[in-house]
Amino acid sequence: MSLWAWILLACAIAFATKLVGYLLPSRWLESPRFQRVSSALTIGLLAALVASNTFASGQQLAIDSRLLALIAAGIALWRKLPFLAVVVIGAAAAALGRLVGLP
Repeated sequence: MSLWAWILLACAIAFATKLVGYLLPSRWLESPRFQRVSSALTIGLLAALVASNTFASGQQLAIDSRLLALIAAGIALWRKLPFLAVVVIGAAAAALGRLVGLP
């Protein structure tokens, strides 16, 4: 298949997935079990995204200033600081890590 065929197939799958969401009965979406599962999936997907962006560099495992930024942001979240402060603290930790020579 050509690249454009793959792109069109991906678009069709994304559209079908969204359409199925509108066609589900509302009683399914309002059930406590469905809400628990959907919230757990959201947290799991977000955690996987953060981990892959923190520890991956191409096809290799990388321990660098991004890990320092994640730890600093995690501590800021644990201290219940506002989100903007968490972002600034994480960015500052990454900058300091790069300043001292971490990649």
